Amino acid sequence: MPATALLRRAALATSLCAAVVLGATACGPFSGGTKDDAKPAGPFGGLSGPQIVDKAIGATKTADSLTLDIDLKTTDGPVKANLATDVRGRCAGTMTLGVTGTAELIRPDAEAVYMRFDEAFLKEQAKGESPEVQAAVLKELKGRWVKTDAKDPDAKESLALCDLKSLLAEFEQGSDGAAKGQETTVGGKKALTLTQSSGSEKTTVYVATEGKPYLLKIVTTGGKEPGTIAFSDYDKPVVAKAPAKKDVVDEKSLG
Repeated sequence: MPATALLRRAALATSLCAAVVLGATACGPFSGGTKDDAKPAGPFGGLSGPQIVDKAIGATKTADSLTLDIDLKTTDGPVKANLATDVRGRCAGTMTLGVTGTAELIRPDAEAVYMRFDEAFLKEQAKGESPEVQAAVLKELKGRWVKTDAKDPDAKESLALCDLKSLLAEFEQGSDGAAKGQETTVGGKKALTLTQSSGSEKTTVYVATEGKPYLLKIVTTGGKEPGTIAFSDYDKPVVAKAPAKKDVVDEKSLG
């Protein structure tokens, strides 16, 4: 089975994740609504909810690197991902697509991307093939990394969340309608909650109240695609080292 077929599955889910991340901040829950009229209080003083969201987006757009932790229920099934990425395109982490099957991803530079699929993922992709083909797929790819040109169209789509510079460029300020809530903690960091509801959907954004006012988490409940996206490890170096050659299969050799 060509690795492109496996990458295509990963590409679909990853592109979807990117759309949800951007939609949650740029064009989703904080467009329209009633402005927050809370009196000056709390870590952001007299700033309104929309002003705090704008401030958080502005700070997040300055990040050199961060880690995305995604857990979503989408129309195509559940998607989970944990990816560390930076503005230079380095990326490393995992993606779980559907109820089973996890893919590990490493992009050490602009030239190549490496993906390693667990047994459940490989079996799912080989479903419907003859027992001989299924056995061959597992024998060739289980425990090994598939190397693909990072400029390959399929690879580009699967790397949507690895392009941090483009991802952050899509975050738009000028929001309206976010209501300030309680102070809490996210991953051990103090945060302020801001919420907005639209029909059955409620979105809560958590903004850091100490240091830079980074986005820390976005939680959507109700609606068609509920889930959580957490942001952490801001400006920490991304460890993305190419696997040992003995553990790598070049996609070109798979036919």
